[in-house]
Amino acid sequence: MAATRAGTTENISVSMPSDLASALRARAGRRGVSSYIAEAVRHQLAMDGLAEIVASHETEHGPLTDQEIDAAHREMFGEADGGAGQDAA
Repeated sequence: MAATRAGTTENISVSMPSDLASALRARAGRRGVSSYIAEAVRHQLAMDGLAEIVASHETEHGPLTDQEIDAAHREMFGEADGGAGQDAA
């Protein structure tokens, strides 16, 4: 029995390398490829929006300081060290 979804959906076609499609199917598992991709796109759109906010702020006020980045990280994640200046893995 298929789960019901809130809102409307739209079918789209996406092309990607075969190895990536295979890895996607393996990773998506029971939740399904469509749900996995929808969540990935939702996440990417949020990250794009955040990048736009940061760029706008930096245009007006200059680059964020390590202290501002650490404070934002603590507010978002409750951690003591935001890892400013470290490469994301």
